[in-house]
Amino acid sequence: MIDDAENKVSKFYNTVGWEKEGEISEDARRWEDLRKHAADYISKCRLRVLRHIPEQGENILDMASGPIQYREYLVYSQNFKKRYCVDLSLRALEQARAKIGEHGVFLHGSFFDLAFEENFFDCAISLHTIYHMDKDKQEAAVRKLVAITKVEKPVIIVYNNPQTLISGLEGLFRWIGKTGRSLKRTPSAKEAESTLYIYTHPLEWWNRFKDIADVKIFPWRSFGSNTQKKLIPNNTIGEKALAILFNLENKFPGFFVRYFQYPMVVLTKK
Repeated sequence: MIDDAENKVSKFYNTVGWEKEGEISEDARRWEDLRKHAADYISKCRLRVLRHIPEQGENILDMASGPIQYREYLVYSQNFKKRYCVDLSLRALEQARAKIGEHGVFLHGSFFDLAFEENFFDCAISLHTIYHMDKDKQEAAVRKLVAITKVEKPVIIVYNNPQTLISGLEGLFRWIGKTGRSLKRTPSAKEAESTLYIYTHPLEWWNRFKDIADVKIFPWRSFGSNTQKKLIPNNTIGEKALAILFNLENKFPGFFVRYFQYPMVVLTKK
């Protein structure tokens, strides 16, 4: 049974979300930093997921796989026999099938409605998905992911931090009555019509899963793409700044998890 949150996601990705202009999808155009001098940093951030994926296994679940949009996403399942791709968008699954063929199993529909055997997967990944689910169903989704993953195997979730330094600064500017330059891009009228549902729980929310998993949180990326494009120039200086940022994220993971945009939650099933 698809709820309002899932319906918004389904509508967007079954219509314009995966439409392409050249090689760039509407999803990427809206929510990714596609600039030349950001490419190396973005690629390295995507590959951070690999640090927590087992070196080999039978089955890996990609929950809300989309079309396996970026080349880094392809390598997540390179040492597994099967990649199970679940998505609300049939178009996305068709594109994913074109990329991985018989390596994939493609399941169309709501994750909540699909039946999986417990302790079946050697790893599960879910990137930028859970926070698009209804706030009252996110816990059920995470618990289901853990249930269908094997003991001592990881569930890897890229989430969104609602309490960042950037959001705090913008709140301060509003409080003191200054207009300032917003770091958020104003959506067009067309984009506003297809805005996805978003609800992000605070980082402490993840502690509730300690009854079923060892919970660790790492930095995935510091800024949303629109903020990053406004803060970091598209030139060699910006490229060097992003290289420094990547190294700082690795050196001070706790700080970047706490105060920046995208944490990567790794739940290893007990």
